[in-house]
Amino acid sequence: MRIESIFYANIKDVVDAVNEKTMLFKGLTVPVRIECDPETKQFEIFVETPSTASLLLKELGIEKGSINSSESKAGDLTIEQVVNVTNAKKDIFLAKTFKNAVKTVLGTALSIGATVEGEDPRLVQKKIDNGEYDDRITGET
Repeated sequence: MRIESIFYANIKDVVDAVNEKTMLFKGLTVPVRIECDPETKQFEIFVETPSTASLLLKELGIEKGSINSSESKAGDLTIEQVVNVTNAKKDIFLAKTFKNAVKTVLGTALSIGATVEGEDPRLVQKKIDNGEYDDRITGET
């Protein structure tokens, strides 16, 4: 946790509130922002979306990706799982199209050592460019 200024609230109350707000993300690294009013000592917790890698690891049911992703694979994702992660993150992607956002998630899948439907994520990206997944990739950015 990074504290950028003097904190005026009761730390135990803050920790309890953070734990309650992040309960749904158990096992994931989740960015949290805390805003505190120094005069009233009231605080507000803002839970951000977990990282793309964290969401993919959750989809795979594992805690860590492959140490050497070019030699050993962490697991295999379906294109639907990739689309689900893309939907969860679509508000922060700068991609102009949903397909490009999916391709960004595929890049993260590659970095954690995952395959997609048994294939290298780079090959799946090319198949998306060729329209081979048009019927399975729906969404908007």
